[in-house]
Amino acid sequence: MMHLAIANLFISLFDDNQRRGALQDILAKLKMEQHKSMKLGLRDLQEINPESLKDWTPRALGDLPWHFLRKVMALNGTARNTNFWQGATGDQASSEENGRQGGGGNVLHHSNSDARDSLHPLDVLCAVLFCSDSFLQQEILSKMSMCQFALPLLLPALDTPKCTLMLWAMRDIMRKWRPHSLADSRGFRKESLVLMSVPTISFVRLGSCNFSKSKLLNEVLSPSQQHHNFFIHRDMESGNVPREIADGLVEISWYFPAGNEDSDLFPEPIAVTNLRGDIESHWLQFSFLTEISSAVFILTESINERQYALLSSLQGSATKYYFILSAQAEQCSETLGFLNKLAPVLKLNKLNVLEKSNDTNETEFVENLQRMIRSIMNSSNKRGNMEAVATAARELGVLVDEDCEECQSGSMWAREITVNMRDVTNCKAEMLKLQGDLWNTLTKVEKELCRMKEQGTVPPEDYKMQLKEKLSELHAQQNNCELNDGLIKFINGLEQLSAVEKHHFLKWLQYTLDHIAKDEHSRLQVQYNALAGDPQKLEELDKLISAGSLGLEHFLRELGQLYEAEHAMVKEGKMAESQKQFTHLPGIAADLMLEGFPMELIDGDVSNIPLQWVTDVLSQLHAKLGGRSRMVVLTLLGGQSTGKSTLLNTMFGLQFAVSSGRCTRGAFMSLIKVAENFQQELGCDFILVIDTEGLKAPELAKLEDSYQHDNELATLVIGLSDITIVNMTIENVTEMKDVLQIMVHAFLRIKEIGQNPQCLFVHQNVSDVSVHGQNTRDRKHLLEQLNEMTKAAARIEKLHKEVTFSDIMDYDPKIQDWYLPSLWHGVPPMAPVNLEYSESVGELKKHLFQFIRIHSVEIAPKNIPQFTEWVKSLWNALKHENFCFSFRNPFATEAYNQLSAKFSELEWELKKKMHLWLSEQETFIQNQAPDELESEIFAQLSQETQQKLQHEEDKIFECLEKYIKDGASGTHMLEIKEDFIRSTRSTTTTFHHYSHQQLERAKNNRKHHCKYYNSEAEFRKIIEREVDKLLEDCRSRESKLNNEELEQEFKAMWREVLSESMLFSSMKRLIFQEMQSLLQEDLEIRGKLMPQEARSLLYYSMSSFTMKKEYLDLAWSETLKELFTKESWHKAEEIATSLMHQCSAYIDEKANSKGDYDEIYCRELLCMINERLQQEDVSKLHTSGCFEVDLKLHILGEAASVFQEIHDSFMEETDPWQSPKELKLQYFSILKDLYLDKEVSHKRARDFNDQCLKPALVDYMKKRLGIAMADDILRNGQSIDYTSRGFFQFTTQKKLLEENDFYNYVRYIENYEDFVKSQIQRHLVDHYSENEGLEDLEREILSTVIEKVRGALENSEDKSNTVSAFIDNFCQVLQKDLVISKDCLVGIRFINSINTGKFAAFIQTSLSDLEQQILAEFKNLEVEFKLSLLSVKPQDEIFKRVFGCGKQCPFCNVPCEAVGTDHKEHFASVHRPQGLGAYRCSETNILVYELCSSAVVSNGTFLCPETQWEVHLYKDYRTIFPDWRIQPDPSINASDYWKFVFKEFNQEFAEAYIAEPAELPGDWEKITKEQALESLEEAFKMK
Repeated sequence: MMHLAIANLFISLFDDNQRRGALQDILAKLKMEQHKSMKLGLRDLQEINPESLKDWTPRALGDLPWHFLRKVMALNGTARNTNFWQGATGDQASSEENGRQGGGGNVLHHSNSDARDSLHPLDVLCAVLFCSDSFLQQEILSKMSMCQFALPLLLPALDTPKCTLMLWAMRDIMRKWRPHSLADSRGFRKESLVLMSVPTISFVRLGSCNFSKSKLLNEVLSPSQQHHNFFIHRDMESGNVPREIADGLVEISWYFPAGNEDSDLFPEPIAVTNLRGDIESHWLQFSFLTEISSAVFILTESINERQYALLSSLQGSATKYYFILSAQAEQCSETLGFLNKLAPVLKLNKLNVLEKSNDTNETEFVENLQRMIRSIMNSSNKRGNMEAVATAARELGVLVDEDCEECQSGSMWAREITVNMRDVTNCKAEMLKLQGDLWNTLTKVEKELCRMKEQGTVPPEDYKMQLKEKLSELHAQQNNCELNDGLIKFINGLEQLSAVEKHHFLKWLQYTLDHIAKDEHSRLQVQYNALAGDPQKLEELDKLISAGSLGLEHFLRELGQLYEAEHAMVKEGKMAESQKQFTHLPGIAADLMLEGFPMELIDGDVSNIPLQWVTDVLSQLHAKLGGRSRMVVLTLLGGQSTGKSTLLNTMFGLQFAVSSGRCTRGAFMSLIKVAENFQQELGCDFILVIDTEGLKAPELAKLEDSYQHDNELATLVIGLSDITIVNMTIENVTEMKDVLQIMVHAFLRIKEIGQNPQCLFVHQNVSDVSVHGQNTRDRKHLLEQLNEMTKAAARIEKLHKEVTFSDIMDYDPKIQDWYLPSLWHGVPPMAPVNLEYSESVGELKKHLFQFIRIHSVEIAPKNIPQFTEWVKSLWNALKHENFCFSFRNPFATEAYNQLSAKFSELEWELKKKMHLWLSEQETFIQNQAPDELESEIFAQLSQETQQKLQHEEDKIFECLEKYIKDGASGTHMLEIKEDFIRSTRSTTTTFHHYSHQQLERAKNNRKHHCKYYNSEAEFRKIIEREVDKLLEDCRSRESKLNNEELEQEFKAMWREVLSESMLFSSMKRLIFQEMQSLLQEDLEIRGKLMPQEARSLLYYSMSSFTMKKEYLDLAWSETLKELFTKESWHKAEEIATSLMHQCSAYIDEKANSKGDYDEIYCRELLCMINERLQQEDVSKLHTSGCFEVDLKLHILGEAASVFQEIHDSFMEETDPWQSPKELKLQYFSILKDLYLDKEVSHKRARDFNDQCLKPALVDYMKKRLGIAMADDILRNGQSIDYTSRGFFQFTTQKKLLEENDFYNYVRYIENYEDFVKSQIQRHLVDHYSENEGLEDLEREILSTVIEKVRGALENSEDKSNTVSAFIDNFCQVLQKDLVISKDCLVGIRFINSINTGKFAAFIQTSLSDLEQQILAEFKNLEVEFKLSLLSVKPQDEIFKRVFGCGKQCPFCNVPCEAVGTDHKEHFASVHRPQGLGAYRCSETNILVYELCSSAVVSNGTFLCPETQWEVHLYKDYRTIFPDWRIQPDPSINASDYWKFVFKEFNQEFAEAYIAEPAELPGDWEKITKEQALESLEEAFKMK
């Protein structure tokens, strides 16, 4: 005995080693060795790579596992085929390894050899299962079950001592059938494959058999009209390849009836097992089958002594045994003898032995076998589920896959949670408290906050306060809910378990929940069927059935609600940050997403998104992905039960819930990784797939807002998606039209908010395979329907324009329409998946990724933070009634801000270059003779300026195009590009007008200067002629005159010259008379007359202007209203004040400029007044002509006084008679030097420096310094405040909050323009007073021009013989840089005798001293005074950059933030309470605290002059103010900044506006300074 035991041990060890060797050999052939230890997971298969999109026909052995996996995941019936692609011979190296040379030989032998080059499909299956983790095994078996492939029940002992029962691998599988007992009621049964109890019939082989057992089983299980190969058999492709590791495999398949007695083979389900290999070699497996089976069929062609002995050991077994004998067995007396001996042992009779000879009719034999099985089912009570099977397996020492430690741990944790669960209702009430009525009520309150339908007569802000208080109460109630032990256990499980244990735990929990929900659904359905005549109770039951789902998503949803409630409590200040318990939950949920669990995006039970939860989960996901999260978002939409989830699961190998007793509710998202070698081609790192609930769901159809529910869902997911697949079935035409209507409406909405939706239409259950090429007429009809639906949707959205479907998207039916055949090939439940369905889905998948490739530029994948922002924006807009109007595009906003910053930069670059250009041209003009300016020179300058402007404009367009093209937000930038093009053209037009005026002014000034200088030149000629005579006279005298004598002679000559030259004194102009004439001319052109009582302009001033009743020309009805409201009076007064203020600034600017008065000044003032009075808001006031005339008189009167002073000052500076004493000293000095023959080169050069060069350099500095200062501020660290109008608003308001000074707020609100200008001025003064930056700029400017002077000196010296010629050349070289007045140099005709070289050398050497002198003088000037001297005021240039169009909101006076001065719409990031703009109740004089951003969604009304004092709905404000876009606040707290300001200074504002303080809502008092700042940051996207 001992020897026998040792022998058996050696045999066992030999067998183990042989098995392991065979396994190793197979893994090597299949190139799967690495997965022996590092198992394949489902995520490995889901990964998108180039290979996953190819047609997978294997070419080598290494391809076989991936061929099987990809095909089975795609539900392709050819997955088990291991034949190679025609032309391949298996493993490319196998022919060399086997030494076959391929020349000659037996053809038949070669063919069989080719078969052996491949592997048996079951060997591949066993190897793949061995290399897969337990979750991939589940997925493989689930897909095999759908394909009606036999499943592996016992896996051979490949790397284990015993075979393994695949219980866990089958846990996922659910099957539905209709037993004959339910045929009349049309009911059905649905059960987990593991839990259903059915009789099991086993088929085994003893020895060899000349017919195929597996083929026989396929015949037994297949209806006559629907044959299917459940089991692989020898006559199938590759079925004849010898098995290497699959012997000992036990497969199992089931038969499920459809409830049709005529066609069903069996009335109840039955399981059939099939042992691969001989029972002698696999006695353990056979023993196991005898334990679990009702009957065992043994196929054999002979029985010998040894086999008889083995079979005799079965004596006493309760299992029935049947023998199927082949023809050889019938003829073998030995076999018949042993059968007779076995008859009493195994209780055999003639019925237990079937004979299958060569003459046996196959059909009759199969039918006979089927009858026997039916008889066994009727007579045997032996039934068991797979869990009972597992018990039997353990008793025999068979391993069970569920017995691994991780699986058992997960099961234990799940059992502890569900042990006391009895039904769904109690579970939700006790364990999932936060998501019931509380969450439902909270959702309604959130939506009401946006829609305000139940507002009634309550003021909007008070109603909002009530709703916010209600929200706060609900959050508190949620937060106060005690955690159930089960939920605590759930959270602990997610925290404490390892990744594998956690996955098992969640799977076990899902199975249990599904089972509980299924039982409850069945119970309720029975009650429902029994209450056919009680509508009320039926409706109650209907609701219970609809709410009867229970799954993992409910537990995860509860975590989301816990997190949301806690976050809200902290935000509301009711809980400290340190008290938070659930901060770790988003990280756990993110891990689950990474592990392949779909995450709920929209809670379908209440139609809401827990935004904070979703945001933080996705943020954690982004962090865990290392910030690499660019995603293409793909969504599938369609009607209910149209196979959406199945399609996604088939296409991507996902695990969206199907066939689990409930349809998808809401929307779930799943993340699929794109392989690194494919990311660049697809342009993304991941595909985010969103699965949604079905539209037009019957359970929602009765609800009033079912269309709105569906439309919200469709709009959201289409808006989130880069590509939407619209899934339709062709059976229900009405439902298809309803679904299409919802889709089209959603697509229209998304198009209206600036997106370009991409779409594919998938038509399922198409029976005709050639439908794609035959339905041109149907496509045309579909397009016509889509156009009609688009028009209907446009009417709903109140779009006053014709819209067709082609306007929404580029729709090409040939490319975007896809046709899929039915999922099932035949009649379920025994129908396999249709091969054409699988292949069509594969083609669709390939097309989809080709589509992504082609449209990758347009799609511009979002990363997770961008996707999150997009979710927030879409959902916030959907909560409002008017989606298109309420939507705030975060990317368009970001793109707008980016482009605004870039545009501001480019615009300033244009202005800077043009200012420098203009400076050169003005300098050039001032260096020309007046008569030359009347020639073509001036026209040419104007033309060159225009060309220069055009060139700079083109450069801006080019830069913008490049910036948009290169930008990450390119698609969003394209939407707003037109605004910037318009603004650019507006800028160039404005600058063209400005440059023309500047050149005209320079020309006129030059003429005036020449007029005065000509007069002075004549006077100097006389003096110089007399000096010349005196010099000759003195030199001719015999005795030399001393200094006193020479001076006496000079004085005598001077008196005589002065007495003869009084006629050269200049005549002054009367400016006020010239301006009065221009005013008269302007009024005549405009059809108005100067009133007879009008006085001289000198009589009028702006301060004397007061409003008069005759200034308003109102109708009788309006006059009555005006008596009470004074609205028009105040508005007209405000317009007049604003206009006078604007004109005053212009007048001050001219007063500080250098030069004489020009009539252009007056014309520009008149132009400013006319432009303002022609604007729409003024015309609506119905002001009279008297108002215009008086306003012009007072403004021009004020200007006339200032302009007269400008002219007088200029005359004083230029009239030679104003400084004769100075001239006298200069000429005497020249006379003395000449008389004494002194060397005067240095002295004259110094005179040239002081009188000519220095003034020119100072003038140059004044022209250039302003440009340089503006450039410095806009380019250095200070520029961030002036990046864009929005950012300037943010920084200004933030500073106001920090200072918290009431008077600053009043100035900001009431005189925004003044406030901004003073802020900029103060910033400039402070900035340049605190550092040496201004000195650096001055030094840089001066050194640049000094270098030019040095160059000009060298250039002129070489070309000049006389000083006069030298100076002419010198001025000519610098004519575009410096205005050097040679006329200013006294006695120039006397210096020609001076040495030119010495003259130039002295100037050259003195330049450094001159530079330092000028710099020192500038340094001593105060910054503010210095600013007043500059030609281009930096404060004005910066102001233009941030001020924009200057328009203010018609309700709250908040300034417009749109780019440029010319845009289609005005908008502001945040609006403020109207009382801050002095709005008050006309009856009580109490300041109004209403916010226009709240009012526009309320049922409130307003009236104003623009409405003709008629009451008008705020919701329809755009009919009155069409150019303003006032959107609802993006969040509850968006306006907290201005609410805080109002509550802080309510009393002060009331006193300032001579009103009563506002009666503010109570919650405003709770707003803190920190919350105000937070709301400001949120509003301007600065977080």
